[in-house]
Amino acid sequence: MIASFIIGVALFFEVGLVLLIPIVFAISRELKISILFLGIPMAAALSVTHGFLPPHPGPTAIAGEYGANIGEVLLYGFIIAVPTVLIAGPVFTKLAKKIVPDSFTRTGNIASLGEQKTFKLEDTPGFGISVFTAMLPVILMSVSTIITLLQETMGFADNSILAGIRLIGNASTSMIISLLVAVYTMGIARNIPIKTVMDSCSTAISQIGMMLLIIGGGGAFKQVLINGGVGDYVAELFKGTAMSPILLAWLIAAILRISLGSATVAALSTTGLVIPMLGHSDVNLALVVLATGAGSVIASHVNDAGFWMFKEYFGLSMKETFATWTLLETIIAVAGLGFTLLLSLFV
Repeated sequence: MIASFIIGVALFFEVGLVLLIPIVFAISRELKISILFLGIPMAAALSVTHGFLPPHPGPTAIAGEYGANIGEVLLYGFIIAVPTVLIAGPVFTKLAKKIVPDSFTRTGNIASLGEQKTFKLEDTPGFGISVFTAMLPVILMSVSTIITLLQETMGFADNSILAGIRLIGNASTSMIISLLVAVYTMGIARNIPIKTVMDSCSTAISQIGMMLLIIGGGGAFKQVLINGGVGDYVAELFKGTAMSPILLAWLIAAILRISLGSATVAALSTTGLVIPMLGHSDVNLALVVLATGAGSVIASHVNDAGFWMFKEYFGLSMKETFATWTLLETIIAVAGLGFTLLLSLFV
């Protein structure tokens, strides 16, 4: 679960799943335990980081739409993500074992991933540098946010050093710096030819094309809702209501997620409906971002690619997938909302 959380911070859900599935199968064979016993905590950590934490595209994009501080989203996201993963991972695994015990006897199938390359331990990078490289964007963004918060609290005068720190802590800048560091630590420092490293970058860019289309489509759909007056209508509908914008954002994102399938599109579309309401509220925008992200992962079912990947890799039936994967995603969404509302009492 911890390894999946660290890897999930830096990788998209689908990529992290493909990367970690062979590791789950290898550990399962070594320890002679169920692949699903390891698979549920792994999937929980990947899903939580995908839905809650920048620099993932969903949280990053909706933070920009809401005008929320990306560093605050990251810090509050960590506070919410850790207990959510613990509930949806180890705790839910025990519950799932009682609900669908037969699913924990499946052997799974990763033949579709192709031949797995076997590395000698001495040829792999060290644990410390691996964790540092994966977590570097989070470290840069967190340091920038903490220093900015200290500046606001203690009233430091702005200067070029603080401006430089904010630049480095920007999501785009921190990712570029992290990429350059990764090229060195994972490539050049290990005597891997630069051509091989660049080929790896080219492959990664081609694989991100579909995600860019999804983000673009979600942004266009959001703008259609805004220009069509749907956002203003929703704002008028809930005018004078005592419902928290945090709860409303979660509810709209959950409905769109169930209808559309894609968590990213659901989150981006939600912003178009919620933004008109935020002008009448003093709610913390970072918490609205997290609530939107939590709602966007609820109840994954047959219109979500993640549903089918989980089903096929772990060799589950449709019923077993609903009782494990769909229920897992719902627990993440509900727990995420609960911890966000709890945090709203203090920030």
